[in-house]
Amino acid sequence: MKQKDSRILQKRKHKLAKRLERKQYPDRPQPMFAARNIHYEMAERIHAVDCGGLGAFHLLAHNSGLIKAIDAKVHLLKQHKPYHESDHVMNIAYNTLTGGMCLDDLELRRNDETYMDALGAERIPDPTTAGDFTRRFSTHAVVELMEAANSIRPKIWSKRLSRQERKLALIDLDGTIAPTWGECKQGIGLSYKGQWGYHPLVVSLANTMEPLYLVNRPGNRVSHDGATPWIDRAVALVRQSFDQVCLRGDTDFALTANFDRWTDSGVLFAFGIDAMPNLVKIAEGLERSCWKGLPRSKKQPAQSIPRRHPRNVKEDIVVAKKYRNIILRDEQVAQFFYQPTKCTRPYRVIALRKNLAVKEGQLSLWDDVRYFFYITNVEDMSMPEVVRFCNERCNQENLIEQLKNGISALRMPVDALESNWAYMVMASLAWTLKAWFALLVRKADQRETLLRMEFRRFLNGLIKIPIQIVSTGRKILYRVLGYNQWTAQFLNTFADIRRLRLA
Repeated sequence: MKQKDSRILQKRKHKLAKRLERKQYPDRPQPMFAARNIHYEMAERIHAVDCGGLGAFHLLAHNSGLIKAIDAKVHLLKQHKPYHESDHVMNIAYNTLTGGMCLDDLELRRNDETYMDALGAERIPDPTTAGDFTRRFSTHAVVELMEAANSIRPKIWSKRLSRQERKLALIDLDGTIAPTWGECKQGIGLSYKGQWGYHPLVVSLANTMEPLYLVNRPGNRVSHDGATPWIDRAVALVRQSFDQVCLRGDTDFALTANFDRWTDSGVLFAFGIDAMPNLVKIAEGLERSCWKGLPRSKKQPAQSIPRRHPRNVKEDIVVAKKYRNIILRDEQVAQFFYQPTKCTRPYRVIALRKNLAVKEGQLSLWDDVRYFFYITNVEDMSMPEVVRFCNERCNQENLIEQLKNGISALRMPVDALESNWAYMVMASLAWTLKAWFALLVRKADQRETLLRMEFRRFLNGLIKIPIQIVSTGRKILYRVLGYNQWTAQFLNTFADIRRLRLA
């Protein structure tokens, strides 16, 4: 960052802090929002746009080699008049990155002259052209698009993650329902929830919350259907940078036919497994001494004076209305070895026993015991650690929520399974660029904050930066017009992006 920019930032930060410092105000006769004499007029010479952070992400896509990789791997256009494949792909990704929720939002951008100047583009594809581009995709072309982005990921990981951070890669697996109200969309199916739509498979890297592979499927498929080839692709991908790989998933992904193969190849796994009658019988036959209490992690004590907890209003209503309520009394864990039918060797199984009390109002009806099981080939974790490790997989639900409702990548706006799959992958590049930007941040605490930050907050803090575009013969100048708490960090990271060169 330039010294001049640093001085301006410090001045603005000091001015804002002084404005927001605590004061003892006298009783005000008028509201704080006192603006009255408001006028609007058009700026004649100044051209500004509200998504000034976009320039940094476009430079990141360029300097990382993503744009070049897309053009090298995806071949859908016979002639480039005037657009290349990367232009179409990044057009959809940038629309998502700047807050667009659907293809129609591209119309706002293509009618914004300053937006196009910011990208150095004479024009950008309109919504109809963008939709037609998604219809060109076959399954092979979508896979090549994903592999184009995946060819860059190991370089980013190796350059920006420390050796300690690259010891173990955690690959999370899950499926999710992407409903649609459309009646003419090819490839849709009726899900187990009774919703028409698709059932995408999400294979992600938990370390950086990056979606490695998104696979569109009809809505009537089970979560694990066709997952094995994509798991193997993800393992091969992360092994380029990480020393060891561990797979995590719910009971649907306990694919016992692959356990021996994964173990022989050095892949670790920890899956939930269905509470089948034979497993329950084994758990019930364990001696009492085998069961140990499960300690749950406690919240960190507050540094200040603790506040009084509010009353649990929901609990009061449940008791007053005499709703049936299941209350957890305690939990115990035990372990044994079990050989699935499709395996040639036994594997470690952690049994979690929950002792429950079933109540109706204040009346206790009966006690209940429920079993949950986890199967793993990880030997150096204690029983409680395995349970917590498997439960941490639920953080992938946050990623799926952001793909659905943060960047709207699972909106399914076009008419066929492959075209919706292509849109899903292109829109998800917005989240990938967010993750790469976070990895380029120097401070570890801020990097972690950005990696786990919801997209709406990221959009408002680091993308929606008001800037003035000044185009000269040799450069495009983004002149920052506003300030927030992330502006200094943004400019420092942008300086690193300008120097970024991946071998």
